[in-house]
Amino acid sequence: MTKTPVGYLLSDVSRLVRKKFQNDPEIGCITLAQAKALNIIARNEGIKQVELAELLEIKPMTVARVIDQLVAEGLVKRCASPSDRRAHLIYLLPEAKSRLNIVSSVGNKVWESGLAGLTEQQRDQFIATLEHIHRNLSDN
Repeated sequence: MTKTPVGYLLSDVSRLVRKKFQNDPEIGCITLAQAKALNIIARNEGIKQVELAELLEIKPMTVARVIDQLVAEGLVKRCASPSDRRAHLIYLLPEAKSRLNIVSSVGNKVWESGLAGLTEQQRDQFIATLEHIHRNLSDN
């Protein structure tokens, strides 16, 4: 019996995690793209719109639509950059905190489901292995 290629497994696990996350009733109307954007903005307050697009690996026009949706929901605000009049800086609004808590809760629930049946030692080893792979593949 041949082993499933690691690239396929990683990709398919990611797909299944996204699907389970998006289909969770707690998540409501927030999209995965919005959830990812909120998390990145929370870690990088005042991030430029173009930098957010790079981190999300989507086109600047697409990130503009995601931000438009988040602005319309009262979760983020755009501010003109004082150093570059063409750039917009993105900041979280207070309402975003409760949405981020929901995103975090659902994410934790999805991963608990995925890691069910593994011992604490197996979980730690899994995370250590992923961190090692991440370091190997990072540009830094």
